[in-house]
Amino acid sequence: MLFHVPPRLLRRTAALAIATTTLASLAAIQTLPQAQAAPAYSYGEALQKSLWFYEAQRSGKLPEDNRVNWRGDSGLKDGSDVGLDLTGGYYDAGDHVKFGFPMAFTTTMLAWGGLEFPEGYERAGQMKYLLRDVKWATDYFIKAHPSPNVLYGQVGGGGPDHGWWGPAEVMKMSRPAYKITSSCPGPDLAGETAAAMASASMLFAQEDPAYSRTLLTHAKQLFSFADSTADAGKVYSDCISDAAGYYRSYSGSTDELVWSAAWLYRATGDKSYLAKAQSRYAKLSTSGQGSTTKSYAWTIDWDDKSYGAYVLLAMLTGEREYIDDANRYLDWWTTGVGSSKVSYSPGGQAWLSQWGSLRYVANTSFMALAYSDWLEGDATRKARYHDFAKRQIDYTLGDNPRKSSFVVGFGKNPPRNVHHRTAHGSWTDNLSEPAQSRHVLYGALVGGPGSADDGYTDSRSDYQENEVATDYNAAFTGALARLTEEYGGAPVADFPVAEKPDIPEMIVEASVNAAGNDFVEIRALIRNRSAFPARALTNGSIRYYFTLDAGMSASDVKVSSAYNQCKAPTGPTRYSGSVHYVTIDCSGESVQPSGQSDHRREMQFRIAGTKSWDNSNDWSYQGMPTTPGSTPAVTDRIPLYQGSTVIAGFEPTATGPEPTPSDSPSPTPSGSPSPSPSPSDSPVPTPSPSPTSGTCSVVHRVDNSWQGGFTATVSVTNTSTNAVSPWNLVWSAGGNITITNAWGAQVDQSGYGIRAEALSWNSSLAPNASVSFGYQATGSAPTMTGFALNDRPCSF
Repeated sequence: MLFHVPPRLLRRTAALAIATTTLASLAAIQTLPQAQAAPAYSYGEALQKSLWFYEAQRSGKLPEDNRVNWRGDSGLKDGSDVGLDLTGGYYDAGDHVKFGFPMAFTTTMLAWGGLEFPEGYERAGQMKYLLRDVKWATDYFIKAHPSPNVLYGQVGGGGPDHGWWGPAEVMKMSRPAYKITSSCPGPDLAGETAAAMASASMLFAQEDPAYSRTLLTHAKQLFSFADSTADAGKVYSDCISDAAGYYRSYSGSTDELVWSAAWLYRATGDKSYLAKAQSRYAKLSTSGQGSTTKSYAWTIDWDDKSYGAYVLLAMLTGEREYIDDANRYLDWWTTGVGSSKVSYSPGGQAWLSQWGSLRYVANTSFMALAYSDWLEGDATRKARYHDFAKRQIDYTLGDNPRKSSFVVGFGKNPPRNVHHRTAHGSWTDNLSEPAQSRHVLYGALVGGPGSADDGYTDSRSDYQENEVATDYNAAFTGALARLTEEYGGAPVADFPVAEKPDIPEMIVEASVNAAGNDFVEIRALIRNRSAFPARALTNGSIRYYFTLDAGMSASDVKVSSAYNQCKAPTGPTRYSGSVHYVTIDCSGESVQPSGQSDHRREMQFRIAGTKSWDNSNDWSYQGMPTTPGSTPAVTDRIPLYQGSTVIAGFEPTATGPEPTPSDSPSPTPSGSPSPSPSPSDSPVPTPSPSPTSGTCSVVHRVDNSWQGGFTATVSVTNTSTNAVSPWNLVWSAGGNITITNAWGAQVDQSGYGIRAEALSWNSSLAPNASVSFGYQATGSAPTMTGFALNDRPCSF
């Protein structure tokens, strides 16, 4: 098979062998400049870490060569609801939905980077990781494409997923699978997935020819599916409606049809695909009503592939129309077109939009580098586009007024607390606990400045500036490979170093609940705070070890329980000599780091004898708070078992550190003990007194708007002197809107009335405290009125 390859790619055949050519033609191609001795930034290291980020995003059964030691298997039942194996693929961002549309775009861009800049990957020793990252996606797409006109485009529901904040390994929600078919098609999704498979087929042509052919077969079928249903007037989210609030293709499907046809032409050399691309190219969006000039004031992203089509078709054909469109697009990002030009921050960032502004910079930089390398006969533009891209990538890596990197784990003062559930490692379904993320999400490109002012705050709650996503890194990775080719930069040796648990992951806390001459009553809790990786404790138990006093026998001891979230205590069981233990078995309970109540189990048990009992020499009695009613403290003397294996604490015959009660609140004596759970540790909200007058103030801000929709952030402050728990906010929208998606609160709508309710992790609103949430809606942002917090009016 003869592949159609653009001129730049011809000098890469020694690395990839994806096309046939002659030595004479290779010799005619000008080579890149030799790498400089000291690059401004270690592009090879940034490339290394950017590829590692994709391993942290993996769903499914992880392979033996998995390099992210804090990630475990997840999503192992994906597809079971439809009788298919849909495991694998990538989690989209800091959540756990597998959105097929941006995943396919990500795969196309990763593959394009490998095709266009293989020397950069080879120089940094990263080509094998690129192939692994692309294959993790394409293996999933093969599963998701069980027949020619069926494609599963999403696994997991956006609402339930976004309403929970925990690690991927212990997801609690159901994960339905959604598909497009001939009767309910999605040519945008099918087309983009065809582009992904076609581009990847070229990447694997030398590495695995059989696999390459398989990918190309799927690419052809998917393109046929897209092409044959293009006139139905649908986008994929019309059929996979759950995706509409997250990844609706507002540009329609024409761009994906042109894009995928161009990729199939490049992969096969079949001119019928080029004809398809050219025939639909005329239908791409224009810069204004009545204009014949193609749109130029945006860039390629997961939604709109038009700008990629300009560049790709220019490189494939050399035709003037495509060159002019590519030039106009990149001129708008550099010198401007007429009086129109992208915004620039004082520090030099080309700033397009507040949501993931650096993603747009990275995407455009990749296009500028690929096109600049191909462009001949226009030295001015060739240099301008190259220099623009290098400047923007350098800005991202640290050449900015903050002198700080926007890539996690790279450069100076990089982001640390990105909006990413699994990297955060909360065990209580709480975005704020712990304060610092427990894992370093190496290589992840954050959204970046929310305005054209170079400002940035490393805050997990700011999802616009601190969200990370697979599509953010895709073109960025290719741009880094290109700069590695030219400037170098060594990857880090022995990367990555395995992370170690930051706190004890499984602990037992205990205190004396009550005591008498012939009994002791213990309150004990087991907590699962695992994140290395997060995992459920499904066969757990604890043992309380005590010593019989002289003259006592085991038959004198009675064990009872007034409150127990596990099974009733059993024993006593002889351990050694006069040492016995009581067992509280939690097998069958899934104690997992997925919520305030999920991660813990409480057990209260009483051990009573028939004579006066001296507890002072009991193994498990040592070190715990002994004043009745004290707050339980961490103890190593009540061991925690998984099956028969001790996973926390020590048995009496073992040696180990003394108990460390400093890991929990200091013991606080209280009144008479109670056999019921401590209300302060319960996840169940307790009603607060009704707020007094001056109860709240509200700020409603429209963050982004477009024809037919907008996103908004609502911030509410409790200005009363009483806590509000759980809170709810109601208001009226003075216009015809429909809320399609929300985050940070459960938002429901009935006509013009809107109601937002707290989630478990932000249910309590203390005096003078604020909480923010956001939503997306169709329609134009209207006037909002009548805000009330828990039925008390708010100032607005």
